[in-house]
Amino acid sequence: MSKTQVFCIAKSHAQAEQIVERLQTSGFPAEEISILLPETEGKHDIGHVKATKAPEGATTGAATGGVTGGVIGLLAGIGALAIPGVGPLIAAGPIMAALSGAAIGGTAGGIVGGLVGLGIPEIEAKRYEEKLKAGNYLIAVHAHDDDQEDRAEEIFENAGAEDITSSGMSSVPKEEARA
Repeated sequence: MSKTQVFCIAKSHAQAEQIVERLQTSGFPAEEISILLPETEGKHDIGHVKATKAPEGATTGAATGGVTGGVIGLLAGIGALAIPGVGPLIAAGPIMAALSGAAIGGTAGGIVGGLVGLGIPEIEAKRYEEKLKAGNYLIAVHAHDDDQEDRAEEIFENAGAEDITSSGMSSVPKEEARA
């Protein structure tokens, strides 16, 4: 069974909602979809219960409301994060645990450390961090096999997402694995 995550960058809240909805209607369970978005729009109905999670001062919050309603608000584990150097973010899904847990205190720190912990190469994780700082949305979905991975990539491409990549625990690139 594959441990692959497929990632992309969405440029707007509407595009992110569209991608998450398409993933769900395509059969991906909500608990396997992650999203990380900037808390800058002022449209979010999130209550913060702050607790220190790392020496760097990253904090996590427990969500008491939805994220502008819609399908993003239905994802598992929604919470708020304040990551030094990046700012306030809202996270949902497995990425929330990766960013609010031990990965925050890792040597790479913050978002980069959490994404590296999910199997993303550090150079890619740094690029995603820069995209988040610029106000974009990071979406990830767990793919159990090559068919799901291809389907997720197709959904991302059809929605006009950018920086689409797959990352797994295996060191064999997807192209070599299929050869």
